[in-house]
Amino acid sequence: MNVLRFEDLAAQGKAAGQRVFIRADLNVPLDDSGRITEDTRIRASVPCIELALKAGAAVMVTSHLGRPTEGEFKPADSLAPVAKRLGELLGRDVPVIANWVDGVQVAPGQVVLLENCRVNKGEKKNSEELSRKMAALCDIFVHDAFGTAHRAEASTYGIAQFAKIACAGPLLAAEIDAITKALANPKRPLVAIVAGSKVSTKLTILQSLAKNVDQLIVGGGIANTFLLAAGLPIGKSLVEADLVGEAKAVIEAMKARGAAVPIPTDVVTAKAFAADAPATVKAASAVEADDLILDIGPETSARLAAQLKAAGTIVWNGPVGVFEFDAFAHGTETLARAIAASDAFSIAGGGDTLAAIAKYGIEKDVGYISTGGGAFLEVLEGKTLPAFEILQRRAG
Repeated sequence: MNVLRFEDLAAQGKAAGQRVFIRADLNVPLDDSGRITEDTRIRASVPCIELALKAGAAVMVTSHLGRPTEGEFKPADSLAPVAKRLGELLGRDVPVIANWVDGVQVAPGQVVLLENCRVNKGEKKNSEELSRKMAALCDIFVHDAFGTAHRAEASTYGIAQFAKIACAGPLLAAEIDAITKALANPKRPLVAIVAGSKVSTKLTILQSLAKNVDQLIVGGGIANTFLLAAGLPIGKSLVEADLVGEAKAVIEAMKARGAAVPIPTDVVTAKAFAADAPATVKAASAVEADDLILDIGPETSARLAAQLKAAGTIVWNGPVGVFEFDAFAHGTETLARAIAASDAFSIAGGGDTLAAIAKYGIEKDVGYISTGGGAFLEVLEGKTLPAFEILQRRAG
């Protein structure tokens, strides 16, 4: 994907003495007392900021936090806790600037954090007036927030239209490279795992991947709809019976080009949805009317694990069972460990997937862990993200 990269500009000395505006994703979870509970996104934003400082730029960074009301700033919306943590990571003071749209004082070698960008009127609607004002603040705009790449807002899209130079930061560039490697020119076989509670939320992803992947592994509630489509009993499991036709169409589309949707041959069931419910392994054809399917069985897990180990590329979105309950976590753990052991290039994304990766400690063995939830899903759907589109246009 042809976009201008900030790393190249910095290496060429083109950022020295320039005003650099970085749109980062610092939207971290806070507890009731305003303390950060998980700082991955802040840590992920540091390389871009350090790159700009080392290059001798005057650095402005902004992000959204939570869901503030435009035009009404409240103390709970403040990026102050983020500035404190960022300062600790950078080893320097990071001042927070409010009411910054009409001008910011920052010298080369300094960094300031511009208060929550979603408080600005016109941010979400990508107002041209706001976008032009933001663009006027800088010489170089750097988009480094993949988590917002699927939204065309003033601080992610409009500013990129009007800034003198618009480029991708290292985090966004890494996402572009990983996505291109996994989906545009994958090493075959390409295996995708798409799991989650509902087919309806992932239907367009399933349809898009059905055109491209060699194996489409479905899990969670989605798998139940596919089991039903294959004529198997699912008891009282979570299912979308009205989407059986769509599931059959995905199976047929894959079959037509010699690819497959492997249907589970055994499952783990319980009579109640609870962590302490007794777990029973049974053949997929033997599910009883009062059974809930909460995981794939060991035979299915082993077969899928073998496919993953033989894969060239793996795309992973979603655990295949209720992995929060240990009795129903074996399927997800088996696949996670198979992905970790595989020589395939793997890309994983989505909140529950990241939780599973953390639970089994395989972060170092996954090729690329995507930081974006909605953005990652839209890429899997085959959509061109607004951020990529505008940066490509500016590069052209």
